[in-house]
Amino acid sequence: MAGSILGTSVRRVEDFELITGASTYVGNLALDGVLHLAFVRSPLAHARIVGIDKSEAEAAPGVVAVFTAADLDLPAHHGLMVVNPQVPRPPLATDRVRFVGEPVVVVVGETKAAAVDAVELVEIDYDPLPAVVDPEAALEPGSELQFPELGTNLAAGIRSDTDPLEDAEVVVRARMVNQRLAVMPMEGNAIAVLPGPYGEDRAGDELTIWVSTQMPHAFRNVIAGLLGIEAEHVRVITPHVGGGFGGKAGPLAEHTASIWTARALNRPVTWVETRSENLVSMPHGRAQVGYYELGLTRDGVITGMRARVVADSGAYAGFGGALALGPTYMLSQGVYRIPQIGYDAAVALTNTTPVGAFRGAGRPEAAAYLERMMDLAAAELDLDPVEIRRRNFIQPADFPYTTVTGMHYDIGDYDLPLREALRLVDYEKVREEQATRREAGDPVQVGIGVCVYVEITAGGGGTEFGSVTVHADGSATISAGTSGHGQGHPTAFAMLASDRLGIPMDKITFVQSDTAVVPRGGGTGGSRSLQMGGNAVRAAAEDVLEQARKRAAAMLEASVDDVELTENGEFGVAGVPSVTLTWAQVAGAAAADGGELAAALDFKQEGATFPFGAHVSVVEVDTETGRVTPRRHVAVDDCGRILNPLIVNGQQHGGLAQGIAQALYEEVVYDSEGQPLTGTLADYRMPSAADLFTFETANTETPTPMNPLGAKGIGESATVGATPAVQNAVVDALRPIGVRHVDLPCTPERVWRAVQDARSGGPTDPWREPPAVFATLPVRSAATAAVEGGEI
Repeated sequence: MAGSILGTSVRRVEDFELITGASTYVGNLALDGVLHLAFVRSPLAHARIVGIDKSEAEAAPGVVAVFTAADLDLPAHHGLMVVNPQVPRPPLATDRVRFVGEPVVVVVGETKAAAVDAVELVEIDYDPLPAVVDPEAALEPGSELQFPELGTNLAAGIRSDTDPLEDAEVVVRARMVNQRLAVMPMEGNAIAVLPGPYGEDRAGDELTIWVSTQMPHAFRNVIAGLLGIEAEHVRVITPHVGGGFGGKAGPLAEHTASIWTARALNRPVTWVETRSENLVSMPHGRAQVGYYELGLTRDGVITGMRARVVADSGAYAGFGGALALGPTYMLSQGVYRIPQIGYDAAVALTNTTPVGAFRGAGRPEAAAYLERMMDLAAAELDLDPVEIRRRNFIQPADFPYTTVTGMHYDIGDYDLPLREALRLVDYEKVREEQATRREAGDPVQVGIGVCVYVEITAGGGGTEFGSVTVHADGSATISAGTSGHGQGHPTAFAMLASDRLGIPMDKITFVQSDTAVVPRGGGTGGSRSLQMGGNAVRAAAEDVLEQARKRAAAMLEASVDDVELTENGEFGVAGVPSVTLTWAQVAGAAAADGGELAAALDFKQEGATFPFGAHVSVVEVDTETGRVTPRRHVAVDDCGRILNPLIVNGQQHGGLAQGIAQALYEEVVYDSEGQPLTGTLADYRMPSAADLFTFETANTETPTPMNPLGAKGIGESATVGATPAVQNAVVDALRPIGVRHVDLPCTPERVWRAVQDARSGGPTDPWREPPAVFATLPVRSAATAAVEGGEI
């Protein structure tokens, strides 16, 4: 065969449909007789529901029905993960509401306008209760309880029983906020439900669901379980998805209410979230506060670290709270030799939107805390931030490496991407410019921030489905159990099949995201797609190739060992170039015999992979106004073997945009009554293209031994590395003034206040004592091992 297509930049095959509007989203579906849903949402963060009067809405023109939780007999259930099994969420509020935007009533209309108009006619009598918005305050004694029957606002917690600082000569401390973020995909949540089958060969189906989700099979399995029916009788179809970023993992409250409404009326229904709904109802991300103490020798060698993390789970123990117990803990050691780690975490219930996953899901938080501590230690010991990191790196010869937190790092060379990032940014030259500005007393200072990170992808390993079928005309159909929402799966997986089979990519069709066509799959999350689904497709292609070689050998009357795939993608006999068979001939012969060239299998990966990288950010900070202007950002990310540099580069750019946005712009804010102050894009500071700048991306390639491709994930890596690099750069610019820390996001106001405090002799110590709740948490034991193993 000709040279491999793998490792080359191939344009995405799916983009033509996307940019021409030929593709289909849930909101574009035109189901016959479809009804439209609209939700009556709570205007209060916390209140008892005294009564609901829906009579006027029911009588409104175009209204088919108005349902409460009691009308539909809706089951309360948990999200993708269970933080506390005692507090499942009702899809429609029952006795009380627990956050602004919680759905209470669903209105069904012949048109969307009729349903939306009737929402205003539903009268709900609320008895207001005190709202608890701050997660640290929620854990204080005497705080208003979200679930009185639980007796506490502590949803979950763990504590270590070690003293990791006993050998330290120097200890640096900081309280750091990793703020709450809105996920903000371009397409919000959307669902359409058809009671009964869709498709002539699906007569046994009880339900067909089109939904914008990252995990169609998991969605199907949860809904089938709630309904008490076989999963095979529920068909879930995911059309094109306008972004997910973790926010579309698992059935949400509105999904469940929509499904039960369709079944109650025996009519198809649809619900498409508005942007305002999305900001208050799609699970938010991050929402942690970390209290970290790092112990070192006077030479800058780490001796131990103590971390205490408060995670805000929002209402109903949203599974995002569990991220502090899982990934944030698991990655707390980062890229460094840390002999001892004490890690405590407390998950708080608050009257805010439930917290879920957002690009990185626990790993960006871990990197942000640790990389800030490394810069604080460098400043305390008067060391260059690069030097202190190098003194503590886990070395290449140490791999595979097991961390104090039990993670089995597959492979790494953490100085490799750091060297490249420093070279690209011309680190010494930028430091010289910084020194010149400092000496001149320039009000606009230059800051340089460094981050070296490791993250986890395909956590826990596991299996994924893949299939390849070559048809009688020589074309092929491939499928995978992952489910793309913009990452380039059709391109990447077609490249793998084309490379192995020699069939041109334009003759390969990719099928995904339909549980009636793809029998099983883990979906997309945790940057698992290429290393799991890609290897599954690759293995299936290998299987089909061997089937084809055997059939070609029989047709050519040759030994199988002598049959090879030529540079033209045809089958021939070694040493006999004049006689060849095309894929159409071989597959056609199989079809004539009543068979086909096909393979469907599950690829198994024994464990996770651990991408790593280094980011260097250069910013300018106006010390008179607090404005931060990003000047350069160099990202060198190592995701193992690179299949398509164009796709990898796109993932880096997307991750950088979201990571830098967290560092400088985005934050979900509530007032003291639990009212969202960032409920529209007029208030939520999501950067536009005008706010961003040219990113500089590069890669090193350290193939993992965990799978045949040597591939690790890339979808979240740049987000992990970007935020702390930018935050460190901002603080670095302000260091001569005496500023030691600026919490995320580094907005002009926050930066300006930090400068004013430092200049006036105000508080600059980023430490305060952690909440007393940590002393009462259960000690980590076998009972919490499931958390560390990724089961929570």
